Amino acid sequence: MVVQNDKHASWRGRSESAEADRTSAELEDEESIRQLRTASRKLLGSMMRPHKRSIWFLVGILTVQVLGSMSTPILVMFGIDHGIPAIADHGDYSVMIGVGIAFAAASIIEYVCVRLYIVQSSKVGNTMLYELRKRIFWKFQRLSVAFHERFTSGRVTARQSADMESIRELTENGVDDLVMAAMNVVTITVVMLVIDPLLAAVTLLTFPLMLMLGRWFSKVSAIAYRKARETVAVLIVYFVESMGGVRAVQAYRREDRDRELFSGLNTDNRFAQAKGHQQNAFMSGGMRGIGHLATVVLLLFGGWQVMQGNTEVGVLAAFLLYMKRFFDPLNELVQFYNVLQSATSALEKLSGVLDEEIDVPEPEAPQKIASPRGEIRFDGVGFHYREDQQVLPNLNLRIPGGQTVALVGATGAGKTTIAKLVSRFYDPREGSVSLDGVDLRDLSEADLRANVVMITQENFLFNGTIAENIELGMPGVSRERIVEAAKVVGAHEFIEALPDGYDTHVRKRGGRLSAGQRQLVVFARAFLADPRVLILDEATSSLDIPSERLVQRALRTILADRTAIIIAHRLSTVEIADRVLVLSQGVIEEDGTPDSLIESGGEYATLHRQWADSLV
Repeated sequence: MVVQNDKHASWRGRSESAEADRTSAELEDEESIRQLRTASRKLLGSMMRPHKRSIWFLVGILTVQVLGSMSTPILVMFGIDHGIPAIADHGDYSVMIGVGIAFAAASIIEYVCVRLYIVQSSKVGNTMLYELRKRIFWKFQRLSVAFHERFTSGRVTARQSADMESIRELTENGVDDLVMAAMNVVTITVVMLVIDPLLAAVTLLTFPLMLMLGRWFSKVSAIAYRKARETVAVLIVYFVESMGGVRAVQAYRREDRDRELFSGLNTDNRFAQAKGHQQNAFMSGGMRGIGHLATVVLLLFGGWQVMQGNTEVGVLAAFLLYMKRFFDPLNELVQFYNVLQSATSALEKLSGVLDEEIDVPEPEAPQKIASPRGEIRFDGVGFHYREDQQVLPNLNLRIPGGQTVALVGATGAGKTTIAKLVSRFYDPREGSVSLDGVDLRDLSEADLRANVVMITQENFLFNGTIAENIELGMPGVSRERIVEAAKVVGAHEFIEALPDGYDTHVRKRGGRLSAGQRQLVVFARAFLADPRVLILDEATSSLDIPSERLVQRALRTILADRTAIIIAHRLSTVEIADRVLVLSQGVIEEDGTPDSLIESGGEYATLHRQWADSLV
C-alpha cells in the first residue's frame, strides 16, 4: 500500500507540475485566493450580464411566489383567531370562506410562479452554459501549440466536463434556492416583527448561533471543495491519458500498475469528497438542531404568553408555521453553499483558461500578400523553449518561392523548430520570419493558414468519411474536386476499392486505413488546400517501402510549383529536394543540392553513404 501511494503521489506531482493550473502552495496564499475569487466573480458576472432582464424577471417571479407563500400562515392565524370564533359565536361562515378562497388563490399563484420560474430559469441557465462552452472551446482553439503541449488533453476534458457540470448544477439548482432562502428569511423576519415583536425577538435569539456556524462552514468548505475539484481533475487527466495510450499499456503489460495508480488517485478523490460531505452533514445537522431549539423556546415562551393573555393562539400557530419556513430555507442555503463552492472552484479554473495570454496573437492591422510567391526568410532568428536551452542562436536563411528544401540533422538540431516557426505555431524570440517580405506576425491567421500548411508524421484523420477528411483542405468544395485531388496524389484507386468508396468511415484516428493510405488522404487534403508553402515533418517515417513509393510519387505531384520544407531521416525523401540544409545545434553546417553535398564529402555525404549501405 505504501508503494502504491508513493506511485500515485509521484504521478500526481508530475502531472500537476506540468499543467497550467495553480499549485496548492499558491492556493494557500491569501492573495492568490483573493485573485482567484475575483476572477471567478468576474467570469460569473460576464455570464449573467447579457441576461440581466431575464434574471430580474425571474427575481420578480420569485418575489410573487414568496409573497404568496408567506400569506398562508397569516391566513391560518386569521382563521383561528377570527374565523372560528365567528362560527362559534354567531354561526357566521363568511370569514372562513374568505380565508379558504384566499388560501386557494395563494396556492394557485405559487403554483403558476413555480412552473413559470422552472421554465424560464432553465432557459437562461442553458443559454449561459451554451455561451460559456463556446468561449472555452474557442479559447482553447486560439491558444498556441506551446500551451497545448503543457496543458494535457485530460485537463482540457476536465474543463469541459466536470467543471461545466458543477456550473450547470449552480444555474439549475442553486440560484433559486439562494434567492428564495434570502427572500424567505427577510420576509419572515419582517412579518414576525410586525405580528408580535416580543415573540419575534425571542425566536431570533438563536440567530447568532447560526451566524457562527455559517462562518465556520464557509471557511472549511471552501478548502474542502477546492481540494475535491483538484483531485477529480487529476483523476480525469490520468484516465484520459491512460485510455489514449491503451495500446502501449497492453503491449507492455502495465494494466496492474495503471490500476494501482488509478486506485490511489481515486482514493484521494474519495477522501476529499468524504471530507466535504462530513462538513456538510455537521452544518446541516447543526442548523436543524438550532431550528429545533428555537421551536422549543418559542413553544415554551409563546405558550406562557397565550396563558397570560398577552397573545393569541392563532399568532402562536402562525409563528410555528413561520419557524419551519424560516429554518428550512437556511438548510437549503447550506445545500446551495455546497453547490456554490464546487461551482466557484470550477469558475476559478475556467477563468484561468480564459485569462491565459495568447502566445501567438492576431495582428491589430494585418497585412495582405497580393500575389503570394512562397519566399521564406529568417532574419537573425533566435529561439528557445526554455531560457537555458537555445535551439536557434542566430539563423539567417532565404528560401526562394517554388524551391523544395530538405532539412537534415541529428535529433535536436532545430529542424522541427524551423518548421513550427514557419507555420507560426511559435513566434521567434529574436529576429523575424517572413513570407514574401511580410513578417508572419503581421499576417492574419486566415491568410497564414491559406498559404502555409504543415503535414506531420501523425497523419491525423478526424472521425468521419474519407471525403469529409479530404474536404477539410477546402470546406464546402464539390465531390468532383475531392475526387480530382485524390486522383492527383494517387489515392483514388484504393478509395474506390473500399466498401463505400469516398463515403467509407475512417473510424477513430483513421484506424480503418493503413499508414500509407492515411498519408495519401492527408496529401489529398493538402493538395486541395493549395498552399504556397507546404511543410512535411517526417511525413514518411512510419511507412513501409511499398507505401513510401506511393507517397513519393504523390509528393512529386503536390510539391510542383510550391515552396516546400521537408524534414526527413529517410534520405529517399530528401532526394527529391532542390536543396539540402544540414543543421547542427541550430546552425546551418552545409547548404547545397543533394548531388553537390555528396561530392563534397561532408556530413551529408556520410549520412547518404550510411543510408545506401542500409539498403543493401
